[in-house]
Amino acid sequence: MISACIGDDVLHYLYLCQIKLPVKTSIHHVKEETLRELFRNYDSTIPPTFNDDEPVKALVQLYILGIDSVSDSAMEYTLFMILRQKWYDKRLQYNIIPGVRALELDPKAMNSVWVPDLYMVNEKRAMIHDITTPNKLLHIYSDGQVVYSMRLSVTLSCQMNLLKYPMDFQICSVDLESYGYSTDRLMLRWNNVPVELAANMSLPQFILDDINTAICDRLYAGIKYTCITMKIHFTRKYGYHLIQEFIPSALIVMLSWVSFWISLEAVPARISIGLLSVLTMTTQSSGSRTKLPEVSYIKAIDIWMSVCMLFVFAALLEYALVNVFDRKQKRHETYVDANGVGKEGKTDKRHYRCCCLKGRERARIIDKFSRVLFPMTFTIFNMFYWSVYLIWEPVETLQH
Repeated sequence: MISACIGDDVLHYLYLCQIKLPVKTSIHHVKEETLRELFRNYDSTIPPTFNDDEPVKALVQLYILGIDSVSDSAMEYTLFMILRQKWYDKRLQYNIIPGVRALELDPKAMNSVWVPDLYMVNEKRAMIHDITTPNKLLHIYSDGQVVYSMRLSVTLSCQMNLLKYPMDFQICSVDLESYGYSTDRLMLRWNNVPVELAANMSLPQFILDDINTAICDRLYAGIKYTCITMKIHFTRKYGYHLIQEFIPSALIVMLSWVSFWISLEAVPARISIGLLSVLTMTTQSSGSRTKLPEVSYIKAIDIWMSVCMLFVFAALLEYALVNVFDRKQKRHETYVDANGVGKEGKTDKRHYRCCCLKGRERARIIDKFSRVLFPMTFTIFNMFYWSVYLIWEPVETLQH
């Protein structure tokens, strides 16, 4: 009975004949024989449908493990993800092996299978993880379906619009194309579930609003190449910038107003406050620009820092103005004390004193007026600034 069954195929050999061999050994032997038969005349340099009229349709799915290092200065971001692809290759069809869901290839043997020549158009740097072995997977199903997966770390460029920085939102993309095959040979398309996110994934600087996918087939030198794209919508969290930039700069502006309540005679105190405010504001403004690229347009943070600088500089100029009136009085008093003698001198003394008192009084009025004008103007600016930048959406960003 055993000899009669040896000539049958493997399935009958194992199950109809019911040869009592170790199950694991039998299945392992069948898998080896199946793979050997599949790759006997297989050419991995030729697409599965090379001799057919229809192109290979490869379905792509991205499983995003994390998003990190969103850099405004370099205009780039880093994705940690698993890239999954699946397609059909009729040359890899085989009889169903009971107890075997799919044939799993070792990473070293994956080079024996044709895979789509997918690449990322906006990729700057990329790495396939290989600890402890290359993080790649390739399964072959009995109907010829091939599932190919790998774990990647990819740094991608993102053309950011910083008009509203740091109250901005950005749209960063992942563009996937075939490098060498036209749409006549290969079609990349998104899977039914194109993107999956790891549980509890969060970003320190941004809120992940939405992810959209689309098809973006393109023409190069008159040849149409397949392309798919994924767009990630980010909204920046500006709480950090409130604490580190907006509130400190506003306090520096308020500090410059202290000089309005200091006596005119306290020259060192008023000069020190004015210069300290200007220098501190200059340092604060420079620090806010170090993290940003050198773009030609004006950003929201630029307007804020420039207006704050204008306020502290105006406070310093205000003291220069009142000091002019104060020094004018002192010169007049010195002149009267030196030349105010006799009846005519007494008349001149009263005349100069009247003029001088007007000068000092003007200085005091300017100080009192500044105590109201500066805070009121700064408050109005804040109302206008935050109303505009929290509501307004730049046309350039919407069209990005």
